[in-house]
This record gives sequence, structure tokens and C-alpha cells, in this order.
Amino acid sequence: MPQSLSPLSLSILGVEPLDEFIKEIADFIHHMILTRPDMAGSVEVEAKIGVLRDKASGQRIGLPVLVESILAPDALDLRFESNMSVNQHKHYNSLLNNLMTTSAQPGHPSSQLKYSHLHLVDSFFPGDGHDKVRVTREEQTGNVIACVRKIRLGDLNIYSPKRAADWRVSVNLEVPMQHPLGSPTYTRRKDRMSYAHEEFAIDLTKVTSTTSATAAVRLPQTLYELELEIARPEVLLATAATRGDVNLPEHERSAFDELIRAFVNNARILVRNSSDGWQ
Repeated sequence: MPQSLSPLSLSILGVEPLDEFIKEIADFIHHMILTRPDMAGSVEVEAKIGVLRDKASGQRIGLPVLVESILAPDALDLRFESNMSVNQHKHYNSLLNNLMTTSAQPGHPSSQLKYSHLHLVDSFFPGDGHDKVRVTREEQTGNVIACVRKIRLGDLNIYSPKRAADWRVSVNLEVPMQHPLGSPTYTRRKDRMSYAHEEFAIDLTKVTSTTSATAAVRLPQTLYELELEIARPEVLLATAATRGDVNLPEHERSAFDELIRAFVNNARILVRNSSDGWQ
């Protein structure tokens, strides 16, 4: 008779070792939160799907690694491009629509996705330094949804050699502002299909940008983007504040790491379902 495998322990200690990949991303986001500027604002954590390109050649980078790897910040002279082709955009739209349908079926292993279709207009005005003031309106009603100055706190690039795409984790601070005077330097229209799942939003967006009437060149530019965002900044901050507190129950002090674990898993699934068609 063939020998059967007896049940195995997770390790010699009986526990599974901590996933260093997820912990590195969690540590990075946690550090960005704790060291952010001391001003009122909402912390935004997002993962964008795209391609890491060498600045000199414009080609996708190639590194001597076999699996997805977090790159040390500023270690390479590269840029991240989040634009995808129309076909890639349609591919993700179909994938997410199918998942939304199957997630509503009884016995599906995950929570149901919820869908909304948004038409937004962003207008950008000069601000302090390099940070512009963004005014976001509903395109149909003209109602102002947000007026913020977005401060970039930090990025982590993840190279995925086995996939058609890479990804970037970004942490930003969105500071509320008064509506600026004058004319915007440029605007962008966003046709956004947004899929909500538990603590996350997956946004598939067609972005059409135009410069102001005073600019020398006013040709519209259309981009197609996919991003994953932590939906409730207040939950992000609350769990970050209690991370590792030994005076709290295990589920409370580990809630932040659980949130980031699910965030990373969702980003990985989006990347692993990428197909050829990046610009």
C-alpha cells in the first residue's frame, strides 16, 4: 500500500511564520501614518496596478528575481505607469462584473461585491509648492464632493516578474481646503466603475484630462486605470493606533495587520488576473 502523509504541524513551534512580504508593507503603511504631518486630513492608502519602467529605456524593468518583490525606495531609476490599454480595461471590467454576479450566489466563499457607476470632474488649482488643490464635483449635478490638497507621503513599488503587470502601494494625506479662486490649470473627467467589497473599493476608471484655456497645448489625454483603496480611513487610523498593544485582546492589536493582509491579497489577485495589453 502507498504510504499516506500524516497530518503535519505548521512548524516545529506549531505556528506559521509571519509573512515578511505582508509585514513589510504593513510596517511601511504604519510608519507613514505615524510620521505624517500634524494637520487635519484623511489618510489614503491605495494600490495601483501598472508597469515599472526604466527611465532611460522606457522598457519594463527586469530584475534577477523569480517572484514578486518589494523594491527598496529610490534604489532604481524607474517610473511607474498605471495606464492600461482599452482591451485590458474591458478585461478587468468583465472579470469584476462576473465576480459581482457570482458573489451574490448562495454558498459563495466571499462577501458580495457592490457596484456603482460614477461620473466625476476634478479641477486642479495652484497650491503651496508642488501640491495642487483638487476640487471634485459630480458631473451631472455639479455638486462639490471634495476640495482637498493631496500630500504624497510615500510609495512602495512591487515588481511581479511572473505577471503582465506590477503594482505600487501609495500613502497620501488629503487635507481639506477652501474652494480656490481663479481658473483651474487643468481638469480631468473620470468615468469610474467602482466595486465595493468589505473594507475596500476597487475602482476601474477612464480618465480624460484637458489643460486650461490659457495653455499652449490643449489636446485631451485619455488614460485607463485600476486601483484598490482602503475604503474607511477612520478604521485604518483606529487599527493603526492599537497595533501591537499588549494590553488589548489579540484580535484588536492585530486588526491593522489583518486589514493590510486582505489589502495585499486583493492587490495580488488583481495583478495575477492581468493580461497582456499594458501601454
